[in-house]
Amino acid sequence: MTSPAVTAARAYLATVDLSSYDPEQTRLMQERCILVDENDSVIGAADKKTCHLMENINKGLLHRAFSAFVFRPSDGRLLLQQRATEKITFPDMWTNTCCSHPLDDFEDEKIEKDQKGVRVAASRKLEHELGIPRNQTPIDEFQYLTRIHYLAPSSGIWGEHEVDYILFLTADVTVTPNANEIKDHKYVSKEELQAMFKDSSISFTPWFKLIARDFLFGWWDELLKRKDVQDNVVAKSLAGVVDGSKVVKMV
Repeated sequence: MTSPAVTAARAYLATVDLSSYDPEQTRLMQERCILVDENDSVIGAADKKTCHLMENINKGLLHRAFSAFVFRPSDGRLLLQQRATEKITFPDMWTNTCCSHPLDDFEDEKIEKDQKGVRVAASRKLEHELGIPRNQTPIDEFQYLTRIHYLAPSSGIWGEHEVDYILFLTADVTVTPNANEIKDHKYVSKEELQAMFKDSSISFTPWFKLIARDFLFGWWDELLKRKDVQDNVVAKSLAGVVDGSKVVKMV
């Protein structure tokens, strides 16, 4: 099924010249996102280029995404990444561990039961962007918290309009960065991240700022309180802390 909005979006896309962008990032724009309505019900699929053009976003085109937050078990520090300069949207900005999309290209990433599709996508992209082996990010260890619906322009013609699944994971991971995806990475405490937000010289992705403003620090406090008998933080301890049954609208 192809909606009139998607048909119009694809027609507009034909006029957009991508030749000035990084070849690998341009190639990835061919991947197909899952289109949803404001209730996160699937209505179709379209490539990333179509989904991320503000011309189409302003017509209501909306897709499914995830934001993964990986915490170190021993001290509860959060792994951040700085997006690569090569990225087409939001280049050079700091953000949570990994932000991307489940794809219509993979059947297992379309499975909605227990958020399996977005969990599978998160494990895949943590490997792609940060080089973290998938055996270090088992999909059953991700703790789903909620979904947010947000809209954010990037530079020029690009932007985001997503229903974004928030996933926490506590794991000791081996990071081998993909330089085409991330420019830098580091672990931070809650206090260090709060200081970074106050530094006007540091740019952050809009979804990360929204999540931090309304949710992250409270959930982080709960995570630090709920240590196991080995004094480690455990993402699964947050099960039931949030009613994740509804989409939280932040647009």
